[in-house]
Amino acid sequence: MTFRFIHAADIHLDSPLRGLARRGELAGVFREASRRALENLVQAAIDAKVQFVVIAGDVYDGDWKDYATGQLFVREMGRLHRENIRVFLIRGNHDADSVISKSLTLPPNVFSFSVRAVQTEVIEGLNVALHGRGFANRHVPENVARTYPSAMPGHFNIGVLHTSLTGRDGHDVYAPCSLEDLRAAGYDYWALGHIHQREVVSEDPAIVFPGNLQGRHARETGAKGATLVTVTDGRIESLEALTLDAARFEAVEIDVADMTEPAVLLAEARRAIAAARDMAGGRPLALRLTLSGATALHDYLSVQAEKVREEMQALAWEAGSDVLIEKVRDKTSARSGAARLSALLGFDAILADIAADPVFRAEIAKTLGDLGARTPGDALALLDTEGCDAEGLAVAVIETAAEAILAGLGHVGNEPEGAR
Repeated sequence: MTFRFIHAADIHLDSPLRGLARRGELAGVFREASRRALENLVQAAIDAKVQFVVIAGDVYDGDWKDYATGQLFVREMGRLHRENIRVFLIRGNHDADSVISKSLTLPPNVFSFSVRAVQTEVIEGLNVALHGRGFANRHVPENVARTYPSAMPGHFNIGVLHTSLTGRDGHDVYAPCSLEDLRAAGYDYWALGHIHQREVVSEDPAIVFPGNLQGRHARETGAKGATLVTVTDGRIESLEALTLDAARFEAVEIDVADMTEPAVLLAEARRAIAAARDMAGGRPLALRLTLSGATALHDYLSVQAEKVREEMQALAWEAGSDVLIEKVRDKTSARSGAARLSALLGFDAILADIAADPVFRAEIAKTLGDLGARTPGDALALLDTEGCDAEGLAVAVIETAAEAILAGLGHVGNEPEGAR
């Protein structure tokens, strides 16, 4: 017997758009992208003739602004209901029971696991047992994986859990657990959520983060989607990554070290932008460009920063009307003795060691948490913090500070003789 199911997570329906909020008409396409991605997920399930869909948390990004968010989800679940496709979902940290204040009745094909304890739901005829638990609160520091029951004999067992496992950069610790905790249950497949980057953590047993369904900001780049699982005679036959995002964020770095003329930079940027658009596969693209290297163009890029940004957007329109330059980051340095001075003093290595220290990161995160309520939104935007959680915000601040230190060192190394 063969059956198929789709494993999705972190839909973040109607996640607020911050990075492109004031970028004109095309920004609206990105604002609607989470909705279109959900529609793509449902259509993929119908096209693949799956028996069921598993959603491992964070259907919503937070409390609904109005009922339109819930109505859209109900509508799409109704499409699956008419195709006799069941849906099994859990609540994650963003749509925990205490976070969502509104609700609508879901179609009968949707089963939502309890937020109080692990539940087991059996699909008769397929010999499938799903074990899952949603969450009542946004913060879950305890290891709940150890409360999951042992595998049900004679069934294909699926565990559904929203977790950070042993930790991933840019994500808050949430229901932490180890691979050994998951393997101990004896399940055939663990459908995980919370981490927004696709990752097959283990193949035997299969332990999978499908990643989020749709990139939400410039830190969530590349293809996004879900995982299609094919099971034959109780064994996994294949795991297929489905690309379902409706719009794409991407980041490109351009090395300008050997460039001496702005025209050369524009020619290379034209090529890079066109290549990124091709990789987006026809989706609207928000592109972040980073210019790097010790270059003779450093002063030009600093003085003419606005002109450079507008030139890059002009090249983007040349490539396609669906391409936005989300940001141009100047990480270049002067080509003088500054780079040699930095290397001599070992500042790069020192800063990297400090930034990687988990104790230092935790202290920064705590400080930012204390200041967060009093920090203007425009100030946070300067730190590239779109969509960041506490740890992600700390990383962004540390990166920005390191860049400022190295940039300042570059200016010191570039001072004319007698200026000191």
